[in-house]
Amino acid sequence: MTEAILVLEDGRTFRGESYGAEGETFGEAVFSTGMTGYQETLTDPSYHRQVVVMTAPHIGNTGVNDEDPESSRIWVSGYVVRDPARIPSNWRSVRTLDDELRDQGVVGISGIDTRALTRHLRERGAMRVGISSVEADSKALLGRVLASGKMAGAELSGEVSTEAAYVVPAVGSKVATVAALDLGIKANTPRMMSERGIEVHVLPATASIEEVLAVSPDGLFFSNGPGDPAATTGQVELLKDALARGLPYFGICFGNQLFGRALGFGTFKLKYGHRGINQPVIDRTTGKVEVTAHNHGFAVDAPLEGSTTTPYGEATVSHVCLNDDVVEGLELRDASGTLTAFSVQYHPEAAAGPHDAAYLFDRFLTLMLRSTRSNQKKA
Repeated sequence: MTEAILVLEDGRTFRGESYGAEGETFGEAVFSTGMTGYQETLTDPSYHRQVVVMTAPHIGNTGVNDEDPESSRIWVSGYVVRDPARIPSNWRSVRTLDDELRDQGVVGISGIDTRALTRHLRERGAMRVGISSVEADSKALLGRVLASGKMAGAELSGEVSTEAAYVVPAVGSKVATVAALDLGIKANTPRMMSERGIEVHVLPATASIEEVLAVSPDGLFFSNGPGDPAATTGQVELLKDALARGLPYFGICFGNQLFGRALGFGTFKLKYGHRGINQPVIDRTTGKVEVTAHNHGFAVDAPLEGSTTTPYGEATVSHVCLNDDVVEGLELRDASGTLTAFSVQYHPEAAAGPHDAAYLFDRFLTLMLRSTRSNQKKA
């Protein structure tokens, strides 16, 4: 087995064995607390330019199949596990995770103390990291880590978005049409909308308001995605235009952060972010607590109490993380108190679960249908 080293930008070094492809890679070190769903994590475009540390000790147990990927490729820059499965055991498995990583050129490391690494990141914060199975000198690798790019200030949605628009047809009778901006969309998102009779027109991240309106949408959707929301301007201006036109809006993750910026709020980088499938969030509109899937390193800076007057209506915080009071959702209401747009920071489309928040797609459909009926009456 080839030896490998992992070096953080503060010099902390771990030595283990090569896992996946041999070579060298750099990115932002983050940890994920999910015990299942590693295939969905690896193929989530939101992890672009990040090296994911899995806190669960055993990874690869169920192998890899061709049904669970959330996109056409693995997006993580690197992968860190403690004990990779020697033999996968699942009736759906068609190959090992090690082989999949190797075939897609993803450099990883195994056999290190991922608990110690996770505790270090929790105390010091997410930071740049390098993994190498071709460099034994930790000081030399550290120099290249410090020369690598930072996540703060990075605009990455264009690197993961579709190049051409495509349509996911409604299942059964079509009841609504959505223009979905692909900022790093996962396959399960349009699938969940189509199951509710929504025809989804997935558009590139560079789409203009004219291209959005050309599909005659009943609503606008912004997906999850990687990068710093403060470095993204074009999509914020598009959203402002859509809100001014009264187009119903739903945003997830990056779409929540851009919604916040469109409403006039700031965003900031979390110390080590939220990643995993076991985060408790309260929906203030229902009072229910949901166990949710997260993957974000940035958050919206909005007041938890009261409302904020914006050019488009009154904005309030609708969802809050119960671990640290981070804003997990926003709502926008018009002068009559009617909901016109909303967003959440977490992932109601999480294919690997939990599925507590799937109702939000129903909320979006209700919002669009109500808006359509209202516009028909005015006409």
